[in-house]
Amino acid sequence: MCANVIIAEDDEKQAELLRRYLEREGHRVTVTVDGLAALDAVRHREPDLLVLDVMMPRADGLDVVRVLRAEHRELPVLMLTARTTEDDLLLGLDLGADDYVTKPYSPRELMARVRTLLRRNRRASDAGPSDPAVLTVGALVVDPTRHVVSVAGEAVECTPGEFRILSALAAEPDRVFSRQQLLAELHGFDRYISDRTVDVHVMNLRKKIEPAPRRPARLLTVFGIGYKLTDPAKAAERASS
Repeated sequence: MCANVIIAEDDEKQAELLRRYLEREGHRVTVTVDGLAALDAVRHREPDLLVLDVMMPRADGLDVVRVLRAEHRELPVLMLTARTTEDDLLLGLDLGADDYVTKPYSPRELMARVRTLLRRNRRASDAGPSDPAVLTVGALVVDPTRHVVSVAGEAVECTPGEFRILSALAAEPDRVFSRQQLLAELHGFDRYISDRTVDVHVMNLRKKIEPAPRRPARLLTVFGIGYKLTDPAKAAERASS
């Protein structure tokens, strides 16, 4: 699988190491050294993947992700970070990054993450005329083809990760998905990814689709198992019958 990859990394040695590993697997690589240059490269080259360092001059990696998602660019973003606290790592996912690797990292682990993101993106691109139909769960509507979500007619902005989880849940209402099953929707079966990633996406989705996020009626926790998506009106009918 030959892909067009942009590296945004201001450490020259790290950037060269990344470039060599990516080119060894047959990818075309462009290296940028600051956030603004990374944004310019994405806009002009339409890459298949952005490998993005968090700490960079002019605009850091988190700002780059904010801008890309605000422009509705859905290319996969793999973040590189020396920050090791959970809050810092999850902030990148919250903003719309697809995955992250903490420094110092194993090149083998990094390339495994790259392959996972590229395979997932290739499957989405190849869907073609068999794209799934619009999914409706009560007042919640998910359109996988147009990448649109609405609740009672009001548009809801979702990050790519949030959208993939919501699409999986909406495709099978009332089915309980484990965290590992939802992780597979995000990244494939990758032993490096934490279950906490799913919890963060669910928390953010509830803020967007629930009238009272602390008392969810649509996106429910099934304790000890995982999550499910339900129609609150139908759930109320079942409870009263």
